[in-house]
Amino acid sequence: MPTTLTLKNIPDVVYDRLKLSAEAHRRSMNSEAIVCLEAALLPARVTPAERLAHARGLRAALPKGQFEERDIDELKRAGRP
Repeated sequence: MPTTLTLKNIPDVVYDRLKLSAEAHRRSMNSEAIVCLEAALLPARVTPAERLAHARGLRAALPKGQFEERDIDELKRAGRP
């Protein structure tokens, strides 16, 4: 069951940022605050398969011919024992 929360003494800069973010996302201040709290306190769980798919997508988006697989692997290992 949802609960009501009243916030007091919010710093002006935080309030202003929340207001701008709410306007940018076309949400009420209340909805934006809830989204921000959820993002901070309930981070999305990403499966290994989703993480791998995202990494492969990023790799595929690299300019062709500029980076070779062996170069990327070498850079990933740089600094490791």
